[in-house]
Amino acid sequence: MSRIVIFGAGGRAGRTAVAEALTRGHDVTAVVRDVSRYQGPPEARVIAGDVLDAAAHADGADAVISAVYQSGPDFFVRAAKSLSTAGAGRIVVVGLASVLPTADGTLLMDTDGYPQEWRDFYLAHAAGVAALDGDWVVVSPAGDFDHGGPRHGAYRVLPADAGSRISYADLAIALIDEVEQPSHHREHIGVGWFAEEGPSSVTD
Repeated sequence: MSRIVIFGAGGRAGRTAVAEALTRGHDVTAVVRDVSRYQGPPEARVIAGDVLDAAAHADGADAVISAVYQSGPDFFVRAAKSLSTAGAGRIVVVGLASVLPTADGTLLMDTDGYPQEWRDFYLAHAAGVAALDGDWVVVSPAGDFDHGGPRHGAYRVLPADAGSRISYADLAIALIDEVEQPSHHREHIGVGWFAEEGPSSVTD
């Protein structure tokens, strides 16, 4: 059993990560801004807190998971520095496919036809990844979420592809896998399946 502290536990990615970690028997602390609005699994220890003060809650934890999203040009850099100095053994961050390389090395956000109205947000994410230190991994959908999709229980590690999808529950599996058996270090990975194959063919 690991002690896992999850920031952003009130959001969809955070709630499913809490549920997956609890299912596997881990000691989970769910950190949210407003405890009264938390709608995740009640078995978690739920506390009010801020990822920008990660050490207040994660010092000595086996792992910290950050599923926090916020606008602002420097938020993700500040969050990365806070997580990197929090004193946790392993840092797992929910990332953004836009800043993940495609199969030919081009960042997804730089591919033809990719929406550019949120480019400042993409770049803020990229800066946050660059600011991480320690034993970290960033895990993002390889393309986008299958919003409302079920837990299939499997995923692939993929380069960025706009046609790839993954459910929140399957992303949570990848997040907790990277806590239990870390296989990627100091890198950003994408997870999901290709649209043409679907989750039924995913075996790893």
